[in-house]
Amino acid sequence: MPIRQMKETSETHLVIKPNLQPLKQHNPKTVQTGKIPPPLPPPAASSPSPPSKNRGRRRNRGGRKSDQGDVCMRPSSRPRKPPVQTTSTAVSGGEIVAAVNHQMQMGVSKNSNFAPRPGFGQLGTKCIVKANHFLADLPTKDLNQYDVTITPEVSSKSVNRAIIAELVRLYKESDLGTRLPAYDGRKSLYTAGELPFKWKEFTVKIVDEDDGIINGPKERSYKVAIKFVARANMHHLGEFLAGKRADGPQEALQILDIVLRELSVKRFCPVGRSFFSPDIRTPQRLGEGLESWCGFYQSIRPTQMGLSLNIDMASAAFIEPLPVIEFVAQLLGKDVLSKPLSDSDRVKIKKGLRGVKVEVTHRANVRRKYRVAGLTTQPTRELMFPVDENSTMKSVIEYFQEMYGFTIQHTHLPCLQVGNQKKASYLPMEACKIVEGQRYTKRLNEKQITALLKVTCQRPRDRENDILRTVQHNAYDQDPYAKEFGVKISEKLASVEARILPAPWLKYHENGKEKDCLPQVGQWNMMNKKMINGMTVSRWACVNFSRSVQENVARGFCNELGQMCEVSGMEFNPEPVIPIYSARPDQVEKALKHVYHTAMNKTKGKELELLLAILPDNNGSLYGDLKRICETELGLISQCCLTKHVFKISKQYLANVSLKINVKMGGRNTVLLDAISCRIPLVSDIPTIIFGADVTHPENGEESSPSIAAVVASQDWPEVTKYAGLVCAQAHRQELIQDLYKTWQDPVRGTVSGGMIRDLLISFRKATGQKPLRIIFYRDGVSEGQFYQVLLYELDAIRKACASLEPNYQPPVTFIVVQKRHHTRLFANNHRDKSSTDRSGNILPGTVVDTKICHPTEFDFYLCSHAGIQGTSRPAHYHVLWDENNFTADGIQSLTNNLCYTYARCTRSVSVVPPAYYAHLAAFRARFYMEPEIMQDNGSPGKKSAKTTTLGDSGGGRGGVKPLPALKENVKRVMFYC
Repeated sequence: MPIRQMKETSETHLVIKPNLQPLKQHNPKTVQTGKIPPPLPPPAASSPSPPSKNRGRRRNRGGRKSDQGDVCMRPSSRPRKPPVQTTSTAVSGGEIVAAVNHQMQMGVSKNSNFAPRPGFGQLGTKCIVKANHFLADLPTKDLNQYDVTITPEVSSKSVNRAIIAELVRLYKESDLGTRLPAYDGRKSLYTAGELPFKWKEFTVKIVDEDDGIINGPKERSYKVAIKFVARANMHHLGEFLAGKRADGPQEALQILDIVLRELSVKRFCPVGRSFFSPDIRTPQRLGEGLESWCGFYQSIRPTQMGLSLNIDMASAAFIEPLPVIEFVAQLLGKDVLSKPLSDSDRVKIKKGLRGVKVEVTHRANVRRKYRVAGLTTQPTRELMFPVDENSTMKSVIEYFQEMYGFTIQHTHLPCLQVGNQKKASYLPMEACKIVEGQRYTKRLNEKQITALLKVTCQRPRDRENDILRTVQHNAYDQDPYAKEFGVKISEKLASVEARILPAPWLKYHENGKEKDCLPQVGQWNMMNKKMINGMTVSRWACVNFSRSVQENVARGFCNELGQMCEVSGMEFNPEPVIPIYSARPDQVEKALKHVYHTAMNKTKGKELELLLAILPDNNGSLYGDLKRICETELGLISQCCLTKHVFKISKQYLANVSLKINVKMGGRNTVLLDAISCRIPLVSDIPTIIFGADVTHPENGEESSPSIAAVVASQDWPEVTKYAGLVCAQAHRQELIQDLYKTWQDPVRGTVSGGMIRDLLISFRKATGQKPLRIIFYRDGVSEGQFYQVLLYELDAIRKACASLEPNYQPPVTFIVVQKRHHTRLFANNHRDKSSTDRSGNILPGTVVDTKICHPTEFDFYLCSHAGIQGTSRPAHYHVLWDENNFTADGIQSLTNNLCYTYARCTRSVSVVPPAYYAHLAAFRARFYMEPEIMQDNGSPGKKSAKTTTLGDSGGGRGGVKPLPALKENVKRVMFYC
């Protein structure tokens, strides 16, 4: 892989000379909006950036990325200004975002857009699919926005809503002129038609039942000032939906979104853009005191067919509303009434209950609610507290008996601590029950994830029926808010014209019985085929970390794997360099170094080419430690296999592992026939490099770990199959990739250029002998609210990286965002027609949609490139933000679909274009390179956090982000992350 120490960059870089055809001949459209966007300043990350809106991240990627729904105003929330010049030099990560936002707010150019749709695709077999989009009529009434100021200020949305609900109940028929307003829970109130005043102040009293400690529920008085702000332009929205103007009016869309959520907010438990209830479907237990609630996602979207309400099914983990003692028993998995609690039990209970709301059950009809602050260190029987100013002490047992006639039975258990530290109150566990409707926001364990996936996994027909039932149950035609604002929602799924793109022919080696292959329904196999570039493994070893695997079993497995590699087209030496070495998992570093040095001595200094590792099925940190040591310390290419696969040897498993080994050794498994025949439009004509980029963010609750960015780029042309990858760490939850291009001052060489794009362009030149004359950039994981920021900053970094290699070197760029975390689902028009579905009942692989449910003016499309296995397939959403290569709709859609058949790790087409997939794998791998540091968490040891930076950084951490260890040279050159 072309990851090099940045200090050496300017010494080792080639000077890319213009020895190919002049670039201008191949760049018919240099820009979309009149001129190339000049550069933004490079990031220096001297201070952490503010958290991006893209909070959270996908499972097994370190955290979740935000849904498209995270931004109320979806497409229209994006300011549409083109990238612009700035004269600053180096700025911090936080200043980057500030600079971008400043340019967006300044409105530097009025003539601005993302790439316009160049027309609609025609390629493929036409068919009809149904989408979970429901047509919404555009209201004819004027929509008005009012500013709301509540005094004293309230931080809780639910309390704010209660205040406004009481205000509407009291004054709707009088002061509000019979208007029924919609409220966002914060600062804005919306009405259909004007209120009888421009400004007015009201006094509202509500009873606050929550979090009282001693004196019972209190009636609180609030002043509410309502002030007219603006009127939404519905004509503007109509023109935008009709495709007559490119900028969506965010106010109008925001109001309609809030209006259609208003009733659901009152009926259900809102979480983000979704609503949950135990009544929609019976909750299922997930274990350790958690249960899954079913719900639905809802969002208004501007589409070609008009306003569309996107409805999808959703599930989330909630804390089960159990008596606290029962919850604790489930959490610990043992009887807590008879057995004493250990210190580790107490820590687990404290973590499980901190911040959770409970209600008391010992006071008949009085159900006071409290938030748990902690746990007492002493058991209930030992707890005393002062009852008066003279510090007269009384036991908790006596107090509850005298005050409430409540006899505490389980005095060996600790009490819950509620209230603040200065005035803590004690509640016996047996007198408390967990309040219903509290979402669990911490990380789920593996068993809980499996249980939740079982609940969420629905066949397409069942999911479609549930969505339709949800729409009928929500009865939008009876919704008083929808009626008030004149919004009507169809109860029918949108019927959409789709096309099924043909699968590409794949080329295999001439020595195999089958030299090429046409996949059927998104899959094929390696029978009678040989890898097009099979590599040789001469020197290999095996280390066995599984106690249950005997040496003869491990040897038999290695023999079978070697034979499969041979059958698949590789050369694999049947004998390891040294005998299979068995070791304990806690001795991983010692074992790996022993194998490495012993093998090196045996081969007289020649390094091992491959290390096979047999791991226990549940191996904790072993896998990550092994990869970190092999790839950053020893320079070993490794392939890990789990014990269960060693005992139950499957031909399919061995075939898949052999595919992985071949690409890790630097080979190719297959290539597109059209690629080697030079028949791919806008790829085969001139040297083209395809990038994939992704950023993974830490888990929720990890407040110090960095985000990790990864960029991969094709290193072969015209095949576009091998991808080199680079990773870097950056400020916590920073979405912009900061090390795409960077410069620093060297005391000897002066200003030195570097960064991931520059390095990958150079390695492409070294690998192919040609410089890229076209760039295609697939960017994963960007929410719609961040489109403009990411395009502005990252396109500019690409420009600078190119210019730093050669004056006037500016290959045309196509920049495409790939989204998987959206809620559009496509269903077969007729589930009984087996010719229109795959075996799982999903739409066929290659199904593409670019009409009706897509953006009114911009260049986007949905592509389901894979065959479903279980559940409902989720199409990938591709949005072309910038296109200087003049791709047609057919061109980019068929290229993207065809690339999905080149994924190295299996013989199936995948759901996301491989460069984006590889970037995710590389970023995920880099998390294992972070050095753990034991930190104190409120006095309790054992919490790990880690900080890293770019592989091969120019020295030292940037912005408090600690350097990652660099990959070894021989690891860099191959697809080690597969």
